Parts: sequence; C-alpha cells; structure tokens
Amino acid sequence: MIRIGVDFGGTKIEAAALAPDGAVVERLRDPNPRIYDAAVRVVRDLVDAIESRHGQGLRVGVGAPGSLSPRTGRVRNANSTWLNDRPFKQDLEQALDRTVRIENDANCFALSEAVDGAAQDAGVVFGLIIGTGCGAGLVVDGRIVGGRNAFAGEFGHMPLPWPDAGERDRPPCWCGRPGCMETFVCGPAFAADHARASGRSLSADAVVAAMRAGDPGARASFDRYVDRLGRGLAVACNLIDPDVLVLGGGMSNIGELYERLPDAIRPHLFSDSFDTPVRPARFGDSSGVRGAAWLWPLE
Repeated sequence: MIRIGVDFGGTKIEAAALAPDGAVVERLRDPNPRIYDAAVRVVRDLVDAIESRHGQGLRVGVGAPGSLSPRTGRVRNANSTWLNDRPFKQDLEQALDRTVRIENDANCFALSEAVDGAAQDAGVVFGLIIGTGCGAGLVVDGRIVGGRNAFAGEFGHMPLPWPDAGERDRPPCWCGRPGCMETFVCGPAFAADHARASGRSLSADAVVAAMRAGDPGARASFDRYVDRLGRGLAVACNLIDPDVLVLGGGMSNIGELYERLPDAIRPHLFSDSFDTPVRPARFGDSSGVRGAAWLWPLE
C-alpha cells in the first residue's frame, strides 16, 4: 500500500507518496504560509492532490518541529513557535478525516535512515540534523524511542559540554536557556561564530569555501565547530553508544566533518575504544518526508 509522508518544515511543506519498496512515486511541495489554519489547509490540499492519482484513504504520517505533549496532546517545543500549544494532530485528523501519525521531524529523519538509509539494519541509530536549527532522533531496532514523556533526543537543547570561559558568555537560545548546543552547531551559529571571531559576516557556505581556499580565520572557525560538535556527540555516545551516527541538514554536506569528527569525539568518551561510523544521510533532505511515511510500517 502506498503511504503518504508529510514534512512540515519552517519554510515549505512537502508531501510524498511512498511505495512499499521505499520508492517515491510522487512528490509535491508548497510554501509554508506560517499561519496555522492556512498551513493545515496546505497539508490537506497536498494529500488530496496525491490521493487523486494514487487512491483514497491512504495512511498519512507527518514530521513536524517540536513534539506532542502527552499531557495536553498539543504541540510544544517547536522552533516554529506559532505551532506551540496548538492541537495540531486533532486539526489534521479533522481536515483529512482519518487517523494521522505525527512525530518530531528529527525522529522521522532518524527513522528513514535506519529503515533503508545510511544506517540500514543497524540496531541503535542516532540521527542528528544540523541545519538552520538542530535536532536529533533515536531509533532502536527500527522503532523511534520517544521516551516516557515524548521528548527523547533533544540534543539541540542540552548544554554544550565542557565549555570554556568564552563559550559561557553567549546570548540565550530561542528556548530561553543559555549554552544550548543549537547555538553552537547549527548553520547560522557557525556563521555567527566566524563573524564574532573575524569581524567578517559570511554565510556558513562561504566560511567553508574560505576554509578550503586556505583562509586561516575560516580554518580556525571550522576547527572550533568540529570541536564543539564532537563534544556534543561524545555525550550522546556516552549515553547510548549507538551503532551508527547519521548527520543531516545543510551542515552535514561538509565532507571534512566525516574525516575529523571521530577524532573530535574520541577524547571525551568513557571508553578505551571507539569505532562508531559517522555517516551522511543517504536520502539527504528527503529523509524527513520518507521517515514520516515510514511511521506506518508495512504490515
């Protein structure tokens, strides 16, 4: 049976129809209007368009920022703050006239890569998205681990481990707390760190290009970035010792990360060995929408 995955992003909403073998048979996207009721209608219209060609009543999974509170059923912790405290699942189910499965977008990313991506057949998969924000998901034996209170994997909002004096004096995260990993390892944070250190305002891509061209300031910025990301991933490894670490998001396209991260992680581990592979996502930006569809497993 074809299933529909929806990636409810900050700037766009994408829907894809997935065949049982994982092949994407159709993909549609529209801008996210960032107005709640209008965004729900966009999801409905995308699903309707796919069903007009692939059959009615298909199963729908949605990957979205934040998570659903087990207490209220409403969205919480979304960096798209206009979603917070909204009954998103109930409203989507009413708009689509069916049961909908919803998970955090980073959980969907990790699930996609665990099912048939870069971590296929691995038992314990830690998937980290480092793009305009930062989020992570944990999959064990093909199942998302959400935790008792449904917020497992909030890597972006744990504090940077072992900070030095300069790392403590930073503006707070959008969540209101100081020192969150997101404020150090997302793309905008990398660019801001370079601007702070060099006095030059460049995009993250431009900093990487300058680093590759031999610019010493850009090289120093990238060195700091690798060190900070390595410290954060070391804590994740100390907690769960995953079989595979998978990276997604715009920063994951920097090939040098995969050469350098193992050595940045290793010194901070409570272990005498570390051979865990760090891999780029197989499906890249498509992992979120694929993982949303995989919320309905084959039966």
